[in-house]
Amino acid sequence: MSDLIKDYLKRLRIALTGADPATIQDAFSDAEEHLWTALEQSREQSPGASEQEAVEAAIEKYGSPEEVAAAYLDIENRLTPSFGSPRKNAKKSAAARFFGIFTDPRSYASMFYMLFSLITGTFYFTWAVTGLSISVGIIILIVGIPIFGFFLLSVRGLALVEGRIIEALLGERMPRRPIFSRRDLGWLERIKVLFTDPMTWRSIIYMLLMLPLGVLYFNLIIISFSLALWGILRPVLEYGFDLPFAEFNSIAFYTPDWMMPLAVICGILWFLVTLHLARGLGRMHAKIAKGLLVKD
Repeated sequence: MSDLIKDYLKRLRIALTGADPATIQDAFSDAEEHLWTALEQSREQSPGASEQEAVEAAIEKYGSPEEVAAAYLDIENRLTPSFGSPRKNAKKSAAARFFGIFTDPRSYASMFYMLFSLITGTFYFTWAVTGLSISVGIIILIVGIPIFGFFLLSVRGLALVEGRIIEALLGERMPRRPIFSRRDLGWLERIKVLFTDPMTWRSIIYMLLMLPLGVLYFNLIIISFSLALWGILRPVLEYGFDLPFAEFNSIAFYTPDWMMPLAVICGILWFLVTLHLARGLGRMHAKIAKGLLVKD
């Protein structure tokens, strides 16, 4: 009977051709959950009833693949991530794009994600390495397989959480539903499904990559932001705290008065560059996450 559900999902994929992969994954998860739940309830309530009739009744109630696809696409057109790309009404000049980033909330959200990624990256990397090490070390024991299954399941959960963070801060559409898992399967079969699903291993790869990426993002943003503050706060540092521009062989060098406004202007401009850098890194990371955390 799973063949009827598989056929439904194939038709749903065809109907969703061209849609965002995250949208397709959510549609698949919802459809699978509804159809398999209806089949399980039919088996419990009417053991002698035809499974084909139960699935067909569930499909009739849920909607045809074309109707479901149309509903999802309509919802996607109305809803966008919090910091999703706005619709372009007219082309802006290079100057407007450069200075306009100062009022762009996506840039500040991306900057926060770049700084926050050092924490999440460290946690993901530690969890993945520790989980793999423990699982491999005790896999031959009786408790090894359940622990390995829990680790694989936790990877799926963390991937979903990371996707929600990315959608909220970077504006990239990510899955909003967990990947469906059949409840009628035994725990060994569930572990087998998790183990053989490429999505699980892609999520682990993502978790391992997040540490070096988090370190890179954090350092780039901190260094760039520090340079911006170094210029913007030059008058405060020199006139207020008597901190020189540089010091060499006990000789202090201060910024000439006529160059002070230029130093502040350069600091402000570099802050705008930092925002552009954060948004660019955010877009790049969102594509990496989409390629690894969204099921094909």
